[in-house]
Amino acid sequence: MNINKILIAIPVFNEADLSNVIHGVRKFATDILVVDDGSTDNLRENLTGLKRVHLIIHPRNLGYGKTIIDSFMYAIKNDYDYLITIDSDGQHDPEEIPLFLKEIPFYDCDILSGTRYFFQTMVGNGVPRERYLINKEITGILNRITRFNLTDAFCGFKAYKVDKLKTLQLTECGYGMPLQLWIQAWKMGLRVREIPVKLIYKDLTRRFKGVLEDPDTRLRYYKKIIEKGLADTEQDSRTELEIKKKFRF
Repeated sequence: MNINKILIAIPVFNEADLSNVIHGVRKFATDILVVDDGSTDNLRENLTGLKRVHLIIHPRNLGYGKTIIDSFMYAIKNDYDYLITIDSDGQHDPEEIPLFLKEIPFYDCDILSGTRYFFQTMVGNGVPRERYLINKEITGILNRITRFNLTDAFCGFKAYKVDKLKTLQLTECGYGMPLQLWIQAWKMGLRVREIPVKLIYKDLTRRFKGVLEDPDTRLRYYKKIIEKGLADTEQDSRTELEIKKKFRF
């Protein structure tokens, strides 16, 4: 029998609920990786005492995207067959990990992506309005480019064939890294499928930090990543205006 080697990775930055998340993940995994993105709340001391948990510790905050990129590299270096990523802020339920595990091995996709918006969601029904609207706009742009038919461009609850991750060259360290991922996945001909997961927002007052707190700034940042990904992909002299016109940004 072929037994697949599976890693579950948890990106972390000052998450008070981490112990509960790890406890939930442990029900379904023996190999757990925690990537601490420069936490400042004594989280590091608590992590070092955990058994059967692999650690990557950033000396300072490098960004969400960097934690995922490091998870990819760790899975590749250590010869895992599949990688599952789950956020540590309570927006993903570890009890849903079996939804991904039961799909392994994948035969019809290379990335199995969770979606919180597979079913029609009313704005205001426990969903921060600006996050939902930005997600919807960016998802629409990506679909016009890739034809992936995504419903949730930003869900971090995913499972990957590790061998396919070797084809990607991800460099975006911020929250926009998933957009670079989608463009490169499309470029490399990877197959994508979505699977519904719970929509959980425990703290509707939670905000992005710094300049990304402003929704308009955040939307422009996301679009810039897509534009750059397309320019890099096409390797031609397309101007920003031509790209926007073609894909109706």
